[in-house]
Amino acid sequence: MPELDDGVQLKVESIDMFFGGVAALKGVSFQVRKGEIFSIIGPNGAGKTVMLNCISGLYHPQRGKILFEGKDITSLRPYQRARLGLSRTFQKIELFRGMTVLDNIRLGRHMRMRAGLLSGGIYIGKVAREEIENREFIEREIIDLLEIAHIRNQVVGMLPYGLQKRVELARALAVQPKMLLLDEPMAGLNLEEVEDMARFILDVNEDKRWQVTCVLVEHDMGLVMDISNRVAVLNFGEKIADGTPDSVQRDEHVVRAYLGEKEDLYVTRR
Repeated sequence: MPELDDGVQLKVESIDMFFGGVAALKGVSFQVRKGEIFSIIGPNGAGKTVMLNCISGLYHPQRGKILFEGKDITSLRPYQRARLGLSRTFQKIELFRGMTVLDNIRLGRHMRMRAGLLSGGIYIGKVAREEIENREFIEREIIDLLEIAHIRNQVVGMLPYGLQKRVELARALAVQPKMLLLDEPMAGLNLEEVEDMARFILDVNEDKRWQVTCVLVEHDMGLVMDISNRVAVLNFGEKIADGTPDSVQRDEHVVRAYLGEKEDLYVTRR
């Protein structure tokens, strides 16, 4: 089993991803330490979502490898990575719009169910207890945390966009992940909703009951610089910087490629 540096939970090594003749990622490498919020930023088309898709298994890179907790997961399918503790949200909401909030969250919990088809059909003893335990976990740990008790029985497609974003986060948390991949969770939200979402992300990252490592793709630079432990910057599929928010803000390559004039870089939510 490959060895990782101390504290490293995810290791991305020299990833190349091509679509036809277009290079979406070129030799991208970085490490994510356990328990941190690691953000990936860059202009539109820089390869941020492609990178998350490679980590989650939706894409398989032509070159390079990805290690999660010392295990090479490069060739694993998405459900196999989910079983190892990887979960994600999407840039465009991917919920079952005709189902209720509670049913959408329960689908995320399915990965944790141990009962087989036959025992599940009988629904007695161990199966019934497991169902009760999972229901209690969803109600106590997820619905309360994300403050969505009042919409638990509503159909998702009838909810405002901001609440749908919250439900998608709830479904991702139902897996009880070790690492959460968040693809633009603030996109399309108003200021109050952004502040709520940031609070939820910090809660699942810092609370002892969760302590989930977060990999965040986001365009809100004030928020990214405020809540991230470290930041990687992509530009045209290449990594041009990787470090603390403070060092990245001052990197000349980043300033030229993406963030604009230096005086614009220090606007945070503090």
